[in-house]
Amino acid sequence: EIIEKLPNVKTVVVCTGGGGLLAGVALAIKSVRPEVRVIGVQAEQGAAYPASLKAGTPIALTSMNTMADGIAVGRPGAVPFAIISNIVDDIATVSESEIARAVLMLLERAKLLVEPAGAAATAAVLARPQDFEPPVAVVISGGNVDSLLLMHIIRYGMAAAGRFLTVRVRVLDKPGSLAQLLEAVRKSNANVVEIAHSRFDPGLSVDEVDIVVQVETRGPEHRDELLRQLAESGYEIIDR
Repeated sequence: EIIEKLPNVKTVVVCTGGGGLLAGVALAIKSVRPEVRVIGVQAEQGAAYPASLKAGTPIALTSMNTMADGIAVGRPGAVPFAIISNIVDDIATVSESEIARAVLMLLERAKLLVEPAGAAATAAVLARPQDFEPPVAVVISGGNVDSLLLMHIIRYGMAAAGRFLTVRVRVLDKPGSLAQLLEAVRKSNANVVEIAHSRFDPGLSVDEVDIVVQVETRGPEHRDELLRQLAESGYEIIDR
């Protein structure tokens, strides 16, 4: 189907866990167009294939911690591994933030609800487009995502894309301090989502308070502009 829809395709990118989908796609593509590059993608925190291919035999991971649970298999399947090691051109890995950004992009721009595992291949192409010779076909597979998890992924993806920022600022605990801080935020045209005060940190003096501000920004440049505005206004960011 990929060859029929995109006959001049140069690169096919497929998310992979145990390897069944990747092996099947690679066999089909290579049987018709052996020159097409087929690349598998795994989550960094659940990637068994890189070490297994290096060792020449399937190796089991001792631990995994990834939102892409659909491809967090932990050990390559014996049959897929034999196929992949012979005909797949490369295996790439993606971070959790890259996966979250891909899920968010697919939801916003393509209007597709894709689970983290299914968005891994898209994440690789978005993060490192120079590694994939165009035209590129990306296999998007899986839409089984819990609503609460999706909410967290969207927020995580927005933060990774520079569109959501949480900062902790230490100020004097006196009237007007919060207003002055918010004025600095206003100057950068960032939208305040939530504010919280913390007066009980052991590192605080009795006349100090930490203010945690969550803001929405338009992207990395706007986020950096806000951080510069806070610094120019004399605020030291304790944590972000």
